[in-house]
Amino acid sequence: MPDLHTPENIEAIPGNRLQFFPIMMFAITMGLSGLTIAYMKASELYGIPEIIGQSLVWLVSGIFCLIALTYLLKMILYPAEVKAEFQHPVRINFFAASTISLLLLAIIYLPIHRQVAFWLWIVGAAGHLYFTLNTLSFWINRNMEIRHSNPAWFIPIVGNIIVPVAGSAFVGKEILVFFFSVGLFFWIVMTAIIFNRIIFHHQMAAKFTPTLFIFIAPPAVGMVAYYKITHSFDFMTMTLLDLGIFFTFLVLFMFKNFIGLKFFISWWAFTFPMAAVTIAVMLAYHVTHLALYKWLGMVFLALATLVVGVVAWQTLRHMIKKEICVME
Repeated sequence: MPDLHTPENIEAIPGNRLQFFPIMMFAITMGLSGLTIAYMKASELYGIPEIIGQSLVWLVSGIFCLIALTYLLKMILYPAEVKAEFQHPVRINFFAASTISLLLLAIIYLPIHRQVAFWLWIVGAAGHLYFTLNTLSFWINRNMEIRHSNPAWFIPIVGNIIVPVAGSAFVGKEILVFFFSVGLFFWIVMTAIIFNRIIFHHQMAAKFTPTLFIFIAPPAVGMVAYYKITHSFDFMTMTLLDLGIFFTFLVLFMFKNFIGLKFFISWWAFTFPMAAVTIAVMLAYHVTHLALYKWLGMVFLALATLVVGVVAWQTLRHMIKKEICVME
């Protein structure tokens, strides 16, 4: 009798695609949420039709619910596989993408339905604090290897910086600064670790190359969060903004590194950072009214749209070919 668990016969196992549904799928809602927020802001600043942002709200809400329900079903039917992901030195970092998605949805729904946004933020902030503590404990209690490190490590720790963006509408500075401080501190620590790994050790696996874009997100989101807390476009605000812009220029300068990459779900790491820096630049234009930020924001919005469009198309294409949610 043939072994149905071999890669050649993997399609013969009923329900196996659910079994291999990866936690990284929440990166899809991160990217789409970022683009949605960017278009909502662009309609205010550039006069772009509101229907684009409104349509994206429904799209990202539906996709988030679909991904969340699918992973919940996996938790019920395949708890061992979920536990394995939760104890994996790389995949554990992507569990925080689910709570970051909730926080981004809270930002989206804040001007639409304040009560919905509040509960999304509460669950997202509490959940993200848990994932932060759990991930740090995991790193401390395990013998981590340098080859396991990659920019995805930013997700559970630096994701705390996102909490004040929507949270400024609900709670005082004491809570907002707590999350911002944690994210800011570990952003500096993680940057040193990841740069050490990239420069002085073997190159990352090809599937993690898109995660280089994640370097853009911490300073870009940090700039927005800092402004939400202080309501001041000061030296710190400009420093964070300029760092986000610099990292964007850096990864665009390295475009040859991303040409010809085989598709992985990690391609969604391209999307949220581009949307984040777009939002940061548009906020700078909203505050300063400088033409430089206006045009840079428009260029970044076009790039973010192109990136999300290409990655979404490739995702759909590989889903149709049944090349996603399979055994690695």
